[in-house]
Amino acid sequence: MAPAREQELRRHLTQTTAIADLTGTYVLDPTHTRIGFVARHAMVTKVRGSFATFEGTAHLDGTNPARSAAEVVIKSASIDTGVEQRHQHVRTNDFLDAPNYPDITFRTTSVEARSENQYRVTGDLTIKDVTRPVTIDFEYTGSAIDPYGNRRVGLEGSVTISRKEFGVTWNAALEGGGVLVGDKVVLEFDISAIKQD
Repeated sequence: MAPAREQELRRHLTQTTAIADLTGTYVLDPTHTRIGFVARHAMVTKVRGSFATFEGTAHLDGTNPARSAAEVVIKSASIDTGVEQRHQHVRTNDFLDAPNYPDITFRTTSVEARSENQYRVTGDLTIKDVTRPVTIDFEYTGSAIDPYGNRRVGLEGSVTISRKEFGVTWNAALEGGGVLVGDKVVLEFDISAIKQD
């Protein structure tokens, strides 16, 4: 076997074995995880924000990723847009209606390995009691043992949704044309999860 091919094979086997070793149950670390969003404002700029309160669990199967599964519950009232008046508005029934719909949930229905570090996760996203399938492309960013002896894994992903499809329809017309809030919202996931077993 050619040295270059042998080296590539060893690298692949080492990485595959390392991913297989990650099999287990994980919980999201909320202090090192960000669940955020980006929305278009007034047709010309973007507003970014995040959710402060959420919890999530996952079973990762490094040998057969299709057997992996996850569930995340986000508290809609914990939304933070960086401006008090704005995120108080988003909590009202114009948008998330947090008093009546306190939870935003995501539950996987399938996981597909696209490459060694790329995974396509499909699941049911529920906002305001409207459930629709969404597919999120995740990148596996690595694994490490932290100073406290915890095994951590990192994942990054995003997906664009239509807020109108989830019953979040409020808007205001602009004098020069267009609307105040764009329909498309990008959900962003920067995940640090801790192995439990």
